[in-house]
Amino acid sequence: MSRFDITQTNSAVRRLLETTTNPRHRWLLQAYDRHRNLEMAGRWKEIFAPEMTVEHPTYHFNVFGITTVLDGAEAVQAVYEEWSRTAQCVFYTDDERLAVGDNMIVSTATIYQQTPGAVLAAAGAPVDPAAHYLVANVEHMVWPYDDEGRLVGEDVWEIDESRRQVIPLDPAEVLTVEQSAALLAPYIEDLPPRPW
Repeated sequence: MSRFDITQTNSAVRRLLETTTNPRHRWLLQAYDRHRNLEMAGRWKEIFAPEMTVEHPTYHFNVFGITTVLDGAEAVQAVYEEWSRTAQCVFYTDDERLAVGDNMIVSTATIYQQTPGAVLAAAGAPVDPAAHYLVANVEHMVWPYDDEGRLVGEDVWEIDESRRQVIPLDPAEVLTVEQSAALLAPYIEDLPPRPW
């Protein structure tokens, strides 16, 4: 039994939905919730539905001392595909704080990403390549949306390298993508019609 519960990763989103009355803001939060659940379930192709994501999204990452720009759907999809193949699409959050506006969702949280030791070892980390880990860091995320409510991209940056952790996982705690998908299936809802 894992000490981590992937079904609670989006609990801050669900809490904010309980108190959000603006129809546009509610729809963006529902899209954000759906996107993250689809990603963690390995169902990333559904994220690129025309009602959810623009044709040419751009992602900016500044994490682990590495700055990366993913320019266009093909570049973004390659990362999602790799994360699904290696079960790095499994995330947990702690202390997430969210704000939503007409064209943006902003989040601050400690993010825990399941990562194979082989990936970390290849990057120079002193870990067992045969083991699995959670890599935790404190991140700010800004997700801009266009006027139609479609995701334009993601801007993600690590704000405090001193709080980064590499946490060993017991083999029983490692989730496969199939397990993650089964756990998250009840939380993946279709988007309602746009209220504007």
